[in-house]
Amino acid sequence: MPGIDECLLEVMRLPGARGAALVDWTSGLPLGTVGDPPGGEDHDTAAAEAAELARLAAEHGAFTPDEGADWDGSDPPVEDVIISNRDSYHVLRFLRATYESNVFLHLWLDRDEGNLALARIRLGNLAERLVLA
Repeated sequence: MPGIDECLLEVMRLPGARGAALVDWTSGLPLGTVGDPPGGEDHDTAAAEAAELARLAAEHGAFTPDEGADWDGSDPPVEDVIISNRDSYHVLRFLRATYESNVFLHLWLDRDEGNLALARIRLGNLAERLVLA
């Protein structure tokens, strides 16, 4: 099972990966970063801005699964959030944790070189294996 650094390095092996971070969406602090920060910002600013978006998605009832869905309320109701712009994708993948935490992986992916479907699959696999120490 990979730790934070190994996980982020594996994310950067995705075609078109520009940068990645593991972010606590409650505080907006990055727990780990690799590659370039998006938007010409520094990693701390990018993490704080992505955390605002993650909080909006995770804390509002409009995004919770329907009744009867396989969701018990202990994990974030959202699996991932995808933002696209003219030259890139941003994928925020929420993690399940064995302890109470609010963490997501933020991948910044080049739109021309990257494969969004592949990135979602790989982030999902990594999210299941990641060990937060």
